[in-house]
Amino acid sequence: QVQLVESGGGLVQAGDSLRLSCAASGRTFSRYAMGWFRQAPGKERELVTAISRTGGSTYYADSVKGRSTISRDNAKNTVYLQMNSLKTEDTAVYYCAANLYGSIYSTDRDYDYWGQGTQVTVSS
Repeated sequence: QVQLVESGGGLVQAGDSLRLSCAASGRTFSRYAMGWFRQAPGKERELVTAISRTGGSTYYADSVKGRSTISRDNAKNTVYLQMNSLKTEDTAVYYCAANLYGSIYSTDRDYDYWGQGTQVTVSS
């Protein structure tokens, strides 16, 4: 069992930056690829970014590419999402998730554990 706890969400203005953190406990963190998903009201959950077990490979959705950076610290059992130049359309609940067998391109169905989510609201 892996427990994931996100933090760092909040209310910011368009153009601001935000860093989300996801702390993991339980089984060996480095065995899991990690992803950040988001879900806006009335929309489906979407994969924002993912990182491989070693951190050597990453994936970014087009909507955040060039504005966001995912990273992980396996010694601290934590994955981060740095978001810059935030837009109102980035408003959503952000979830981190752990994926034991899949890759950075896996869909949400392949993720085994989920955090409770953290709200990010970007005002204009």
